Amino acid sequence: MPKRCIIISGGERSEITGINEGDFIIACDRGYEYAVNAHIVPDLAVGDFDSFSGKIEPGTVIREYPSEKDDTDTMIAVRYAVEHGFEEIAMFCALGGRLDHTYANLQAAAYAAKNGLMVTVYDSSTIIYTVHNGSLRLPKRDGYSVSLFSYTDRCENVSTKGLKYPLNEAVLTNTFPIGVSNEWNDENAEVSVGSGILLVMLSRIK
Repeated sequence: MPKRCIIISGGERSEITGINEGDFIIACDRGYEYAVNAHIVPDLAVGDFDSFSGKIEPGTVIREYPSEKDDTDTMIAVRYAVEHGFEEIAMFCALGGRLDHTYANLQAAAYAAKNGLMVTVYDSSTIIYTVHNGSLRLPKRDGYSVSLFSYTDRCENVSTKGLKYPLNEAVLTNTFPIGVSNEWNDENAEVSVGSGILLVMLSRIK
């Protein structure tokens, strides 16, 4: 079983890069179109296909669902990754477009993190990491800021190293944005959280 699952959602189209041989690729509804346009062959296509009406290539495994369902198409893919023992998820085309869909995709990422998977969400100007009761090393990225958000009600024992504005065993909540727009003070930074789900967001600023 591959360790990493690539999920291509149907949000705003963005570049899909860094796919390795052996990654398992799931395309969600319109994400199938994004995959094909990027010359990527998904292992699985899922969703109600209300936003994709094109032709799915023969041989592609399809799991089609009714439009009236509890899970979003991306959540279906995330559940598949959790249930099939993947260790890591990389999500593409999951941001932008409708805000409700973007927020739902972040909730799906938090669900995977709660279940022990490392999740990274990519688009053209943003990278979002989920950290659940653990730590993350961040090599310096010129032209990007670093922001920390508590996705759960509270994130406790939040500490950073190598950032201009440090935290030491701090408490972050999801009702106060105290961790916005930090920057590297070293070639590498480290972020850790003792309990809770922390979103570490790298945003392009120039």
